Amino acid sequence: FVEAGDIYGFIGHNGAGKSTTIKSVAGVLEFEEGTITIDGIDIKENPVACKKCMAYIPDNPDLYEHLTGIQYLNFIGDIFEVEASVRKERIQRYGDQFALTGALGDPVASYSHGMKQKLAIISALIHEPKLMILDESICWAGSEGNAAFEKTSMHEMCSKRMRLFFSPPMLLDVAEKLCNKVAIIKDGKLVVSGEMESILKDASLEHLFMEVTEHEK
Repeated sequence: FVEAGDIYGFIGHNGAGKSTTIKSVAGVLEFEEGTITIDGIDIKENPVACKKCMAYIPDNPDLYEHLTGIQYLNFIGDIFEVEASVRKERIQRYGDQFALTGALGDPVASYSHGMKQKLAIISALIHEPKLMILDESICWAGSEGNAAFEKTSMHEMCSKRMRLFFSPPMLLDVAEKLCNKVAIIKDGKLVVSGEMESILKDASLEHLFMEVTEHEK
């Protein structure tokens, strides 16, 4: 379970099934077995209601590059029916937080890769979702030397009762400090999940990951 306030890390080797699982949770891929519920709503039975209360950012988000940054954010605000005054305040706040306010009048096509990732993050926060799903390196969109999703930002969002479910790059020392819960997947199967402290005990996340992925118990 990913509960309100959780920062939940979902880790595994390439090909383990992380992105497939994340896309299924986000309603992008069909799945044959099991159920996925978001805020008590079944993703198969009512996908639109689920998507209204979540935000999904893939590793390489596709943006409408012919729009300016502010036009794109307003477009997303329209989709989620965010009130104009509320939207304006949030765009200003998150634009300043991610150092993108000065570039919002520029075409998205002119943005660097890191700026595009920051714009995707801000667009996901416009409607303040109950669940945010992040895939891979979007969590560390800081190739320009200023990580967009640093630890303080994640904890600030989750303090507002948001749930954060993400697949971090293989920076297990960072994930260990950041997450309060973790799950490890191997060959499409969940091999470890739960509270970080109770799972690790005196070990490190890197040690545990190597142990369960090389010698599944």
